[in-house]
Amino acid sequence: MNFVVPDFYPAAAEIFVAVMALVIMLASTFARPIARGLAYTLTQLTLIAAAFITIFTMQGEVVYTFNNLFVGDLMGDFLKLLIYFSMAAALVYGRGYLNDRNIDKPEYYLLALLMTLGMMVMVTANHMLPMYLGLEMMSLALYAMVAFDRESVRSTEAAMKYFVLGSFASGLLLYGMSMVYGATGSLEFSGIAQSIHNQAANETVLVFGLVFLVSGICFKLGVVPFHMWVPDVYQGAPTAVTMVIAAAPKLAAFALAVRLLIWALFDLAEQWQTMLMLVAVASIVLGNLAAIAQQNIKRMLAYSGISHMGFVLLGLLAGVVEGDRHFALNAYSSAMFYAVSYVLMSLASFGMVILLSRAGFEAENIDDFKGLNKRSPWFAAMMMFVMFSMAGIPFFVGFFAKLSVLQAVVAANYFWLAVVAVVMSVIGAFYYLRVVKVMYFDAPVDTSPLKAAPAEVRVLLSANGLAIAALGIAPQALMSLCAYALLASL
Repeated sequence: MNFVVPDFYPAAAEIFVAVMALVIMLASTFARPIARGLAYTLTQLTLIAAAFITIFTMQGEVVYTFNNLFVGDLMGDFLKLLIYFSMAAALVYGRGYLNDRNIDKPEYYLLALLMTLGMMVMVTANHMLPMYLGLEMMSLALYAMVAFDRESVRSTEAAMKYFVLGSFASGLLLYGMSMVYGATGSLEFSGIAQSIHNQAANETVLVFGLVFLVSGICFKLGVVPFHMWVPDVYQGAPTAVTMVIAAAPKLAAFALAVRLLIWALFDLAEQWQTMLMLVAVASIVLGNLAAIAQQNIKRMLAYSGISHMGFVLLGLLAGVVEGDRHFALNAYSSAMFYAVSYVLMSLASFGMVILLSRAGFEAENIDDFKGLNKRSPWFAAMMMFVMFSMAGIPFFVGFFAKLSVLQAVVAANYFWLAVVAVVMSVIGAFYYLRVVKVMYFDAPVDTSPLKAAPAEVRVLLSANGLAIAALGIAPQALMSLCAYALLASL
């Protein structure tokens, strides 16, 4: 058997990030006095350089390499660019927070970079093995980051819950992959799709495997009934880590769902549509109702995130109507647009929580936002933009994200789904508007001006809030980009 040298060019960004992770590890070890600042700087430079490498290696067509284990396409490249941005923003937001609590250590940035590498592998996998390896690399780094504050019992407890439940979900996913392999004789997505299309697969085993795969995907998205880890981990983790969990991994989980369900198991759409339908409705209902009762804003945002991921699943399940794939692109691009919009909103919301926090004080309760308008009218306006957008109020990006998904659902003739989603969105607007009411109409508990946050945090948070408003006024460019990336990849 002759060994064929793979084409390394499409995977240049992944190789670069892996090498830089080793460089940062060695540099942090041998330069202890300046390790903290050095690791942060090198990590940010790595993310920026990886973005340039990804842009320059885009080929505009689907390219396979490493014996078809790796796929280079526009969807993967676009999601990788968003992952770089999300991680870089989360590190900028979180650095001062970590420093105030004496946990700003080089190992944190190394874990963040390894997590990024895992997500990159996930979004470019064309085979179940690299998909699973990328997932585990991301997950293991996240478990360690949640427990990074070793003096905090709450963080350690959250990490244990996350680790145990995450291991269970990984087992479900791996078992589902093994059953699909047993039914089709292939782990490569195109091979699985071909076997199902030719009716050469054992359908009973395949459907059982599909159930396990959907369960694993649902856990990574944090949707009902695999949501039990989300509020506890969001609350227990340091806020800087909560922001990381709430942002980029959602993009990687979206890629996981697209690669597995649409690339590999598209001919089983009728089966997984029904599963996603039940999960999506349960997530939207439970997420919105449970969020109303929360006084802790991190738990409120956790339940809010569950309902938002339910909307993403609505977009995915609306792609095929009674075997007709005519509406597929519109539905999947609406789901992708929603995921991107949610990441943008999530970064800004947790950025505000970090901005109000200080050494020895966590701004975790909704009451901590009382009278924010009197302390800082500008950042109160930024938080208002975020809350209005998450509630789906015109004209912010969240409104158009919800509208695009609902249009896809109605086009797929699931009118009752659209009605449920709209009703629950109206009910859910209560807890978002409650935060706005507290900021503008309640007397402040603390009348002192906001602490002098680093300039880069204030600038980034302002840009983040304004982007949410700007994309609400002109969302078409981002929508078209999502549609084009999927059209060139599917």
